[in-house]
Amino acid sequence: MADLPDTLFKVMKLAEHRLSANNSHSPHSEIEWLMMDLFSCSRAHLYLNRHQRLTEKKLLLLSSWVERRINGEPLQYITQRTEFFGLPIQLNQHVMIPRPETEKLVEVAIHHARKTRAATIVDAGTGSGCIAIAIAKSLPEVQLLALDCSEDALELASRNALRNGVADRIIFEESDVLTQNLPDSFDLLVSNPPYIPIDDMAHLPADVRDYEPIHALTDGYDGLAFYRRLCATARHWIASGGFMVLETGRGEHPGKVRHLFENAGFVATTTHQDYNGNDRVISIQVTE
Repeated sequence: MADLPDTLFKVMKLAEHRLSANNSHSPHSEIEWLMMDLFSCSRAHLYLNRHQRLTEKKLLLLSSWVERRINGEPLQYITQRTEFFGLPIQLNQHVMIPRPETEKLVEVAIHHARKTRAATIVDAGTGSGCIAIAIAKSLPEVQLLALDCSEDALELASRNALRNGVADRIIFEESDVLTQNLPDSFDLLVSNPPYIPIDDMAHLPADVRDYEPIHALTDGYDGLAFYRRLCATARHWIASGGFMVLETGRGEHPGKVRHLFENAGFVATTTHQDYNGNDRVISIQVTE
């Protein structure tokens, strides 16, 4: 992006053209995202100030961002931020980018927590902390334990909790629930576990496969390892009458997960659809 013009509007147009010429599916919205982050402003501000001149420092930064996007890096990693459940979430490449579909997981968890008057909730595989933070903001009376096997992820999640004003009600702890037990029993467990079968990894979009942490995407096997672990441990980890609320994958995956739990004697299972009408979340009540 050498010899860039220096007004905001002209820079946007040139950058949009660069993205479009390199097969961006949404070049206009992508450059708006980058420019709004560059100026820490709203979309309206961009156009109201379209004749504003950019400093050389901002031009160089934007140029590097556009090149990174052309190379396939997700916007959320470039700007190191996203929004989840209406909350600001900081990101880095140690954590998976939260998806809009996962907001359904949070909604179902909140519903069951209110219905059962849950006092303690565990978020297994917290990543950026977005799920635990969204629940804590919605349920001010609840205490949460957020677990992850990545120390780097937990450091970021702690900062996100502090930024969103819920750090006093979430304990972040390094733990791998596939190999370690929970320190106590809880009223509700929520998780978006790694559920992509290892054989499907090669078919993922490049911006997912090449940039997001592999341990957050796949269990290295058939995408069912975490659910099998819960089948074996849930009655020890979740209080009788409590719930597990779990995200599942696409296609046949939700049915396979439900079959696992039903075969393990969990009869109170419900599948919930996301906003696109796809089976996405399964809730399982734990009974003795």
